[in-house]
Amino acid sequence: MMRGAASTGVVMVMVIMILVLLNQTESASVNGSSQSHRKFCNIYLGSWVYDKSYPLYDSKTCPFIERQFNCKSNGRPDNEYLKYRWQPSGCNIPRFNGLDFLGRIMKGKKLMFVGDSLSLNQWQSLTCLLHNAAPNVNSSLTRSPSGLSVFSFPAYNSSIMFSRNAFLVDIVGAPPNRVMKLDSISSGSLWKTADVLVFNSWHWWLHTGRKQPWDAIMSGNVTVKDMDRLVAYEKAMMTWAKWIDQNIDPSKTKVFFQGVSPDHGHASEWSKQGGKGSCIGETKPIMGSKYWAGPHRAEMVVAKVIKTMKNPARLMDVTLMSQLRKDGHPSVYGFGGHKMPDCSHWCLSGVPDSWNQLLYSELFHS
Repeated sequence: MMRGAASTGVVMVMVIMILVLLNQTESASVNGSSQSHRKFCNIYLGSWVYDKSYPLYDSKTCPFIERQFNCKSNGRPDNEYLKYRWQPSGCNIPRFNGLDFLGRIMKGKKLMFVGDSLSLNQWQSLTCLLHNAAPNVNSSLTRSPSGLSVFSFPAYNSSIMFSRNAFLVDIVGAPPNRVMKLDSISSGSLWKTADVLVFNSWHWWLHTGRKQPWDAIMSGNVTVKDMDRLVAYEKAMMTWAKWIDQNIDPSKTKVFFQGVSPDHGHASEWSKQGGKGSCIGETKPIMGSKYWAGPHRAEMVVAKVIKTMKNPARLMDVTLMSQLRKDGHPSVYGFGGHKMPDCSHWCLSGVPDSWNQLLYSELFHS
């Protein structure tokens, strides 16, 4: 009887041990899958969710916001557009932490935004986020006639810069003989001084008439008065990509392309009902993760070009998330008021703060 009981006890112990091992194996498998899922999560696919803790800062506490972005100061009466947070579909992203950004990620480093007024929009957002996080830390803002703006934090030996360069490639000469050279970049020496580069270019490629800052386009040895703007854009982006591959050491400098920020000048792009409306009067985002007009053609060009790079830049694919925010523009509460409503730039506080949260997430995990 005792032998039988002992045998039964041994069997029971072995069964328990096997079950524990199986549970540990299953748990490890689940955890590994979860970690892998987080690792490969696309933080640019998701939706906007209401979050009463937003915005991340009050525009009144950021004294250097340019008038064209300062919608509340310009009289925008609604507040709901300030209360939305970007939520990726398959994972979470860290809330922006300005002190961590300055004290760990960017200590002793320089970050430079290079591009048009959408880069200015993002640069101003980041400087406001940092000023809000460290209001008592000594900082300085300088602007040069050459188009370089520098926001410095001496205590961290850190600088957040903006270099205005709408096309990235060169424009030479004076009116009426200004030539855009699609194969030439001469301003790259400035870019080499940064530890993190965030590029952007698109909106100025669509300008015509008096707003067009060139009179001819040169591609190779051929000069023409004009060409398909998307073709010209792709040629210029290829020149930029080759310059990055030839001049930037990826072990020392992180390179991002901001992606293409959409405008909301035509309601037919976000509503199957169509209509002649624009961003004027819009107060809520498009819910969900789909945009009626589909992918932006310029964003597809950027993605295509980046795939050709030897050391690919990281594409901050903010297009879809921004397409969903028809409510986020200055509209009639920008610099132009009712005469020139702005459906291209973004209110601050606002959408660019989420772009910078994603930039923070990229740098946080790198």
